[in-house]
Amino acid sequence: MLGSSIRQIGARLRDASVTSSELCEAAVRRAEKIKELNAFVTVTKDVAFDGAQQSNFRFSKGKPIGPLDGVPIAVKDNFCTQGVQTTCASRMLETFNPKYNATVVQNLLDAGAVLLGKCNMDEFAMGSGTVDSFCGPTKNIWRSKFDPSVQKQNASGDGPNSQDRHDWHIAGGSSGGCAVAVASGAVFAALGSDTGGSTRNPAAYCGLVGYKPTYGLLSRHGLIPLVNSMDVPAVLTRTVDDAILVLDTVAGWDAKDSTSIAIDERPACIVNDQNIQNICVGIPTEYHSPGLSEEVLEAWNIVADIFEHAGAKVIQVSLPHTPASIACYSVLNQCEVASNMARYDGIEFGLRSSESESSDELFASSRRKGFGEVVRSRILAGNYFLLQRNYTKYFVQALKVRRLIVNDFERVWSSGVDVLLTPTTLSDAPQYKDFIRLENQQQCVMQDYCTQPVNLAGCPAVSVPIKLSKNGLPISLQLIGKFSDDRMLLSVGRFIEDAVKFPRLNLND
Repeated sequence: MLGSSIRQIGARLRDASVTSSELCEAAVRRAEKIKELNAFVTVTKDVAFDGAQQSNFRFSKGKPIGPLDGVPIAVKDNFCTQGVQTTCASRMLETFNPKYNATVVQNLLDAGAVLLGKCNMDEFAMGSGTVDSFCGPTKNIWRSKFDPSVQKQNASGDGPNSQDRHDWHIAGGSSGGCAVAVASGAVFAALGSDTGGSTRNPAAYCGLVGYKPTYGLLSRHGLIPLVNSMDVPAVLTRTVDDAILVLDTVAGWDAKDSTSIAIDERPACIVNDQNIQNICVGIPTEYHSPGLSEEVLEAWNIVADIFEHAGAKVIQVSLPHTPASIACYSVLNQCEVASNMARYDGIEFGLRSSESESSDELFASSRRKGFGEVVRSRILAGNYFLLQRNYTKYFVQALKVRRLIVNDFERVWSSGVDVLLTPTTLSDAPQYKDFIRLENQQQCVMQDYCTQPVNLAGCPAVSVPIKLSKNGLPISLQLIGKFSDDRMLLSVGRFIEDAVKFPRLNLND
């Protein structure tokens, strides 16, 4: 039941073979079962059961709101949720209880979705592994003791006892908690955020669909900002079709968000049988980067061949400023972080230290105690870049490079390319012990190489799982679409999903 798609579970709710309350109870049990994976910061049992009872009533009257009515979902812990703790996985906000819901969260609740909980993340979304969290790291469900294939190996004596291992794999970040919540079957969908790949990266490592929409398509109102010019709410689901249903529910113009855009055609109006013969697929040469594993390269070639055999035109293209995008992204990221984090001063917002007397001491002590090392280092770097003597050299120069990257994408689109096919990550999910050998910023440079350019350009992108590696871990590829052409992108994503038939986790209820 918990491994079903949203449409499948919706059919069972409508024919009364399962009630919303029964579904909610199963989801809460699953969340408790996987507790040691640390997917959730907060499990909202009371909120969930109350929402399920309301859904029961609507179904009993034959008046469900829509396809998400009664369906358990989760949201990343950087979305404001009324009366529910919202921490951004930071001590700075450990007591923050918002007075309102983020627009996208409210849209889900208005559609009858049942909020099961808030998910773990890297502190203030600054990371690519969900290991830099005040709440501790999140572990990938693949190759853990909850993975049925590992359970079978252990039972036969042919595999390692995962309960005793310390070489667990990361879930990716910064939306790793959301990814594990969906992959484990605790929820059917989750809202993450994506600034440089923070939804697509964990989706790739956990064998899920991770969808980053066109910038402005989903309201940012109530999403605690990291980098305002790149942050977008994003969607993690098991299938492209499920992502479409969620997107259909949460997308739309919002007067409360100055970056919100109105698109006439609803992005969920997807063609069921996309005519692949009419599209041109671009393969960017610059995404064949150092560190790309042979298995990811093989998957890339397999899907390119699938497109060609289906009649699509597949060509090599160039995005020449891609190698400079990481440096550009890092400077802009840290500058906006320094600006956004300034509000947490111990006076108006955030943790207040009780040890200080003067305002300067209070400010310094509160930020020292409230922020982790990663956040503090990015604030320091951003303030350095924004110094008057450095402003033009770093910040203004980074803006110019960003314009060149945008121009690269526009040039490719104007040449007739409809979608780009790239890796999502350079390998399958690394083990935690290997991942932490590099510090946070170095890991982000590696992990975000393929994902962050589209955030600089504002384009939509979707990560789709393709195959399993020799380690039994998911390998995924990314499709990138034109600005506001989410309809085409999701159609192509569903075509690839149907073609590869990725072997998903079949978790027992």
